[in-house]
Amino acid sequence: MAPTKTKARAKTRQKQQKPQKPELTAKELIRRELLSWFWVILAFFILESMVIQARVIPSASMEHTILIGDHLIVTLVGYDIGIPFTEHHIPLWRNPKRQQIIVFEAPPQAANNEDFIKRVIGLPGDTIEVKRGVVFVNGKQLDEPYLNPLPDPNAPQENTGPFHVPPHSYFVMGDNRDDSDDSRYWGFVPRANIIGTPLFIYLSVRAPDNDVWEPGHIGARLGTYLSILIHPSEMRWNRLFHTF
Repeated sequence: MAPTKTKARAKTRQKQQKPQKPELTAKELIRRELLSWFWVILAFFILESMVIQARVIPSASMEHTILIGDHLIVTLVGYDIGIPFTEHHIPLWRNPKRQQIIVFEAPPQAANNEDFIKRVIGLPGDTIEVKRGVVFVNGKQLDEPYLNPLPDPNAPQENTGPFHVPPHSYFVMGDNRDDSDDSRYWGFVPRANIIGTPLFIYLSVRAPDNDVWEPGHIGARLGTYLSILIHPSEMRWNRLFHTF
């Protein structure tokens, strides 16, 4: 029994003699915390630049398919890569199909440093003409069940064309044709400007003033979110997780 006890005591001494790790200084703790947050922020920027983005709709140009106050998750996969911390984009291999909804950087003749959301009507090589509110693609009427309300057939913008879509470009229109600033006015969307396509609605909120969804209204927007706690009926519950 004695040798066994001796070995046990020796093991106990070895454990006791193991060097203790020095306690981290406050400076080292702060450094590690900042480093961990750096990687979290970097991962967020990579995800937001290359995979998905969250967008809020400030205008009525896509009603009633997409409403003011709808919050969308947009996929960039296959369409676009944004270089983090810059405004540069790299177009990828996917091209939108006819009648697909896309998010794109507005051409300079349409707006300055704004992103639009519209529906693709014309593909490269197509000829588009609008007659009394009816769209014709290469001479054939386009079936558009998503139009609500129907456009005014006597409006000038509902009697226009023909437009010949050049290579690597797209002709886009809003679903709310009488209230849409689109290709009928400023021309075509270059393929390089296309950012992605919406996946689903993750939040939809009625606001007393629709201007809160415009850029720069952070305080008013935050107040609108908080008001949902008091007035949950301001949330459009039936639109949550609606897919496209």
